[in-house]
Amino acid sequence: MQRIAVYPGTFDPITNGHVDVIERASQMFDKIIVVVAVNSKKEVLFSDEERCELAAASLKHLPNVEVEMHQGLIIEYARSKNAVALIRGIRAVSDFEYEFQLALMNRKLVPEIKTIFLMPHERYTYLNSSIIRELAKYKQDVSEFVPDVVYKKLKEKFMY
Repeated sequence: MQRIAVYPGTFDPITNGHVDVIERASQMFDKIIVVVAVNSKKEVLFSDEERCELAAASLKHLPNVEVEMHQGLIIEYARSKNAVALIRGIRAVSDFEYEFQLALMNRKLVPEIKTIFLMPHERYTYLNSSIIRELAKYKQDVSEFVPDVVYKKLKEKFMY
């Protein structure tokens, strides 16, 4: 039986910090499903399809990783995929409180699925998609923070 883990996120856009976490998780599990979360109430720069395409292109070097889109409770999605774990990235102490509450609620809903917290490499701990979007909007070079395909797409979006 495959050990499957789900790594959910908005990924607007996917960053090198996300990729770092996924690369390490891919060594721990037989299969990682990166789930691009669809939330109609959240304002995003990239469409659902673009976020999936960018994530898939950024992760194509990992044979045991696939990218899917989902709207709804991630824990229910993980159960439907027979996942044994949810992967959550933690950059700083400020992330922990929210992630801890989420993990406890998910454990209450589906106790057999564990939450695994992974920290990105320290060079990515200050990164998040919001900062990347803001820098790109002001035509700053974000090439060291995102995969090449994402950098090109950001340049297209903001026409620089």
